[in-house]
Amino acid sequence: MFYDVVIVGGGPAGSSAACTVAKSGLSVLLIDKSEFPRDKCCGDGLTTMALRLSEELGLNIENLKNLEVVDEAVIHFPSGRREVFPLPGKGLFAAIVPRAEYDLALIDLARELQVDVRLGHKFSSITFDGEKTFLNIDGIGEVETSFVIAADGAWSPVRRSLDLSEERSRGEWLAFRQYISGVASDNNELHVWFEKDLLPGYAWSFPLPNGRANIGFGVLKSQDFSASETAQLARDLLNRKSISETLGGGIKLEGRQTAWPIPARVNNQQLTSRSVIFVGDAAACTDILTGEGIGQALLTGILAGEAIKSGKSQKMVTSFYEKSVKSHLFSDHQMSVLLQKVLTHPAGAENALRLASMNQWSRRNFARWMFEDYPRALLFTPKRWKKGVFDSEGAYSRKLDL
Repeated sequence: MFYDVVIVGGGPAGSSAACTVAKSGLSVLLIDKSEFPRDKCCGDGLTTMALRLSEELGLNIENLKNLEVVDEAVIHFPSGRREVFPLPGKGLFAAIVPRAEYDLALIDLARELQVDVRLGHKFSSITFDGEKTFLNIDGIGEVETSFVIAADGAWSPVRRSLDLSEERSRGEWLAFRQYISGVASDNNELHVWFEKDLLPGYAWSFPLPNGRANIGFGVLKSQDFSASETAQLARDLLNRKSISETLGGGIKLEGRQTAWPIPARVNNQQLTSRSVIFVGDAAACTDILTGEGIGQALLTGILAGEAIKSGKSQKMVTSFYEKSVKSHLFSDHQMSVLLQKVLTHPAGAENALRLASMNQWSRRNFARWMFEDYPRALLFTPKRWKKGVFDSEGAYSRKLDL
């Protein structure tokens, strides 16, 4: 059995790669060990970049029944001060949708594009014979391919099978998530709390329809928190005065609290190996400043697909992909690392937020920057400057009446 491309992992990185390759007419097999829909530990937030890339792929956003459009962010300063940062009104700049629903929609889109999607099948091993690559897949058997796209997460089994795994932990951040219901109707907005003890991390409440929300927090794993202390922070999250007073007294927990590592070191991660291309969390491409990873997963998946569509040799394809990732993400990663140092200290975070809230222009552009409407390091990478970059419309602006 031969496919031009085999993709291991059906999340946003794998699905976006599958859709991109399939549009060129190449044969694609996408496997995932899980059946879909499946829950995924995540904040469920779609940034402007994620929304633009979803539109580029052809995803119909109207099919997402639990999509909640966000038009402003309520930011809580370390001092307790609260400010509203509005987003522009034309198109989508931020939205929340449960990952179980979003990921399934991308899988369905891949199927529409004639991708052979096999769920409930686990990657077993990989071998090479010259330019040929062979994968053994549980329940399917041996499959030959020209390229493998590893979109199999922070603990990437494909990376481990190639002996490329690192000794250290897979995540620079650790995040916790809890679904809740009963949020006060006048407070079910997008909230971000820069609590002094969490910096440079933060807590969030991301709104969902019908008084539901995704609430959680993320902290650097290098902070002086033991595992038990971090778990206690998670248990006490809703007891924090600033959070409980904001969300109201009728909160009910839904399901279990979950935790996940956030790998964020794309600038020093091996991105390819022979015919294998790593994308998404397998490429550790999450934004180290915010922990956002959906947009980066979509982007790396699309870049991998575009590299393969070029029809060049194996070496040229992998080199093209590596250069593309470097061009799109490395400068922004370095900028995020510098900004993270500022936000580590309460005074630095407070002053940065006060500066951002000086006037309506600064608030709106801070919100757009926060939701990745333009790159982190745009001002320091002139080659990415283009007309209208600071006043462009949001995603789906020509297709939806929002």
